[in-house]
Amino acid sequence: MSLTPDLLARFSAIVGEGNALRNAHDIEPYLIEPREKFGGRTALVLRPSTVEEVSAILKLATETGTAIVPQGGNTGLVGGQMPDASGQQVILSLSRLNRIRSIDPAGNLAIVEAGVILQTLQETAEREGRLFPLSLGSEGSCQIGGNLSSNAGGTAVLAYGNTRELCLGVEVVLPTGEILNDLRYVKKDNTGYDLKDLFVGAEGTLGVITAAVMKLFPLPRGKGVAYAGLANPEDALKLLAIAQSHAGPSLTGFELMPRIGVEFSVAHTDGVRDPLQGVHQWYVLIDISSSRSAEDARETIEAILTEAYEAGLVEDATIADSTAQEKSFWHMREAMSLAQKPEGGSIKHDISVPVARIPEFIAEADEAVLDLVPGARIVCFGHMGDGNLHYNISQPVGADKEAFLARWVEVNTRVHGIVRAYRGSISAEHGVGQLKRKEIAETKSPVALDLMRRIKKAFDPAGIMNPGKVL
Repeated sequence: MSLTPDLLARFSAIVGEGNALRNAHDIEPYLIEPREKFGGRTALVLRPSTVEEVSAILKLATETGTAIVPQGGNTGLVGGQMPDASGQQVILSLSRLNRIRSIDPAGNLAIVEAGVILQTLQETAEREGRLFPLSLGSEGSCQIGGNLSSNAGGTAVLAYGNTRELCLGVEVVLPTGEILNDLRYVKKDNTGYDLKDLFVGAEGTLGVITAAVMKLFPLPRGKGVAYAGLANPEDALKLLAIAQSHAGPSLTGFELMPRIGVEFSVAHTDGVRDPLQGVHQWYVLIDISSSRSAEDARETIEAILTEAYEAGLVEDATIADSTAQEKSFWHMREAMSLAQKPEGGSIKHDISVPVARIPEFIAEADEAVLDLVPGARIVCFGHMGDGNLHYNISQPVGADKEAFLARWVEVNTRVHGIVRAYRGSISAEHGVGQLKRKEIAETKSPVALDLMRRIKKAFDPAGIMNPGKVL
């Protein structure tokens, strides 16, 4: 059924006219995504504030065959939160479901609604003496529902796991309007299928996550951050092994960065400077979180760097002397994605390969890309500790931006082919969305694809949930 005036009025009545956006000016922010790559249109944005309103919306959508596109903070990078160009899909914004229902410091749990901003949960947990470890560059605007739907990763996966591993249970509204209350409060529960894992990472294609039970952790008693210059990724891999042997689970971050990425961050980000005086081809950011003290964290970092110096792995390094300096080191790393934008077109890859094969992958991918696009500037950085790399390619200096970006699929195909050969993943933490939907058929086995389609059909027989995404 098309979005007739009568149907628009029925949907609007559920949330009230003030939270049913129909004016093009009001709708516009919901149609602008970070990469400006996925255009779309809609006649209606619904902003419910309760799970009951979400239930009523989905029930009506199923009855009328109206496609629903769930949207959180609109920070997604693969177009999963965007409607198509038909104008017949309704955006369901979860931003008003923004309550932290409870914090349980003793049980290390928080029950939060989907629209809670990640940074808000981090800060609320900290006031209770607890840590919520999920950390992303977009944490000031991304929302927990979106983090769950995309199974977000971030910089702390090495120690704490991705969003799926931080979630104990979910509350979900199914396409029929039924409400699944699977808000589990215990870590041990072997009473049948773990249904939450069907919805985490499903990108809103099976139902709408409206709340979740998230794990908290004791706040570290000491932090230490070091920034080191190295010659190559092989030395970075050896440094990772040394860091793990000294720090164990206290190693909460290990980020790999190329010289060109540092140069971009310094050139295009206010307040960012290179902490080292000399020039190095590669850099590593090491983050230690001690359960004992700040002194213990520093001693651990010093032990790591001492052994690395003696092995000839580290050319130069510095340790942050204050919280402000720790933040400045991390700011350089977190600014690296946006710092590529002023350099022109950038073809992106969010991939993962086995940690031990990262140096091989980088060498092989670099050769392939430069063969395709001579002069391309490769900005490969990311979470070396968990194998997730942002293998981004900035256009050659002076090249035509549109002509370069027109080769996106060609370059993706070559790089992703290498990723598959290494038994890696073409989508490590950003999801599939629209961007990688066609490539899933080449990545998943026929049996896996068939099972995914059967699950989709069982949960959403009317096909209203975020159509055109994932499958």
